[in-house]
Amino acid sequence: MTYPIRIVGDHVVLREFTRDDAADVLAIIGDDKVTTWLSFDSRDRDQAVAMIEGTLERAQQEPRTEFYLGVTKRDDDRVIGFARIGLSGVQAGKLGYAIAAKEWGRGYARDAARALVTYAFKEIGLHRITAAIGPDNAASIAVVQQLGFTREGVLRDHVFTNGAWRDSALFSVLAHEWSW
Repeated sequence: MTYPIRIVGDHVVLREFTRDDAADVLAIIGDDKVTTWLSFDSRDRDQAVAMIEGTLERAQQEPRTEFYLGVTKRDDDRVIGFARIGLSGVQAGKLGYAIAAKEWGRGYARDAARALVTYAFKEIGLHRITAAIGPDNAASIAVVQQLGFTREGVLRDHVFTNGAWRDSALFSVLAHEWSW
């Protein structure tokens, strides 16, 4: 697979992270408003830098098992979010995404997820993609439902975040169900 990856959506571009993205990434993963919905607690600057370093390192591994990309607006290269597919199982992947709180409600998460899932099916050859979402995260559930994911059930006490165990609603989509 090619490195670096650049995927163009209708409104966003997904691209590899750079070390220069640390402040933008911190604005996302250091914001309690955003991390309330994620599988980890808010992080500090050193942890944001470490996240980027790890992402860059894993992006160059062969075979590549993670596609963790920064989300930018099409007309601005600043990172406003991230989208990730981690490969797991046979031709399967796990989808995750987050957008900076100040950019919520503009369709960026849906566009980023759609672009990355399309890439995963077409270019990586995945058969199945899942998304595990906190059951109270109505906006994220709406994103995957609008994209055609099917609710499969609940993963009980799936993640420990914000000092407590949290369930996750599990959604999936198969390659033959995907609208290219």
